[in-house]
Amino acid sequence: MATISTLEQLLMDRSTPGSLYEKLPGDRVQCYACAHRCRIPEGQKGICKVRHNKNGYLMVPRYYVGAVAVDPIEKKPFLHVLPGSKALSFGMLGCDYHCDFCQNWINSQALRNPASEAEGAYPEDVSADALVEAALEQKCQVMTSTYNEPLITSEWAVDIFKIARRKNLLTSYVSNGNATPEVLEFIKPWVDLYKVDLKSFNDQTYRRHIGGTLAPVLDTIQRLMQMDFWMEIVTLVVPGMNDSEKELTDIAQFIASVSKDIPWHVTAFHPDYQRKDLQRTSVETINLSWQIGKAAGLRYVYSGNLPGMVGDTENTVCPGCQKTLIQRKGYKVLKNDLGSDGVCPHCSTAIPGVWRIPER
Repeated sequence: MATISTLEQLLMDRSTPGSLYEKLPGDRVQCYACAHRCRIPEGQKGICKVRHNKNGYLMVPRYYVGAVAVDPIEKKPFLHVLPGSKALSFGMLGCDYHCDFCQNWINSQALRNPASEAEGAYPEDVSADALVEAALEQKCQVMTSTYNEPLITSEWAVDIFKIARRKNLLTSYVSNGNATPEVLEFIKPWVDLYKVDLKSFNDQTYRRHIGGTLAPVLDTIQRLMQMDFWMEIVTLVVPGMNDSEKELTDIAQFIASVSKDIPWHVTAFHPDYQRKDLQRTSVETINLSWQIGKAAGLRYVYSGNLPGMVGDTENTVCPGCQKTLIQRKGYKVLKNDLGSDGVCPHCSTAIPGVWRIPER
């Protein structure tokens, strides 16, 4: 098994010059892939541990995956996108955050935690064409950059998504939202769907447990709405960190101030990575989170990671007539009365989402 230093070298060998940066005096570069906006000296890496400066050029990862799988679209989670469809999910290694409660730490923290490699974090060579062909062979309708933070590998995602869109596939990011205006403009022509993790509404929590700040994530959410990405927001409810009624209310009210039509997913934490000392999120806390979202005026609030334990809060309900349009249990769609026009068949209320693949 390769050591971490060998793993770093393997990733460097799969890197090519990027697009999201500016050259600075003295062979330094400034990266624009995430809100850290790292100024990187020659021979050094950014906070993400994968974007690095080689001879005054910003080198970025390409031509490998750290993980790949076919998932239900509901697992991403996108619940207002092609219900029951499949997504080819691919990811790389590295992250601009270092969340101590990370649920995908094997890939995201591969270059910070030697245990990641022992658990199987390792790059496998692949071309963009091969990934798209795999999606088509598996009858997927969506391709998703996920598992690690897609922002830091945006050049590679765009390479893939340019091909995917020509093949009539939807494309998506599952992201922490720590973006810049520059990276959002770069990916906008090629990314249809964007899931944001709004992990807390407390800047100190972001600094202490996550490795960032709150403001860029709030800015990203507002920009995604203005730029007409389809967006869904997830809050992993972590006991003792972000589960107070006040903080959940602050999150829900912020989302509602952007748009009451944004789906908000409140999902249960399970002990993992460096927070195995915590308890699982209770059904009662998730149900309270759902109620807080509805009280804030959000039309679509969903419970996650507790399939079948949270009543009907996994379902899509028409805000006009209160009829259940899509019934789910976990990632499985049990019933779908919503057609590709996205209109409630009972009262003609338009349900926001992506219910068909648009003509390109």
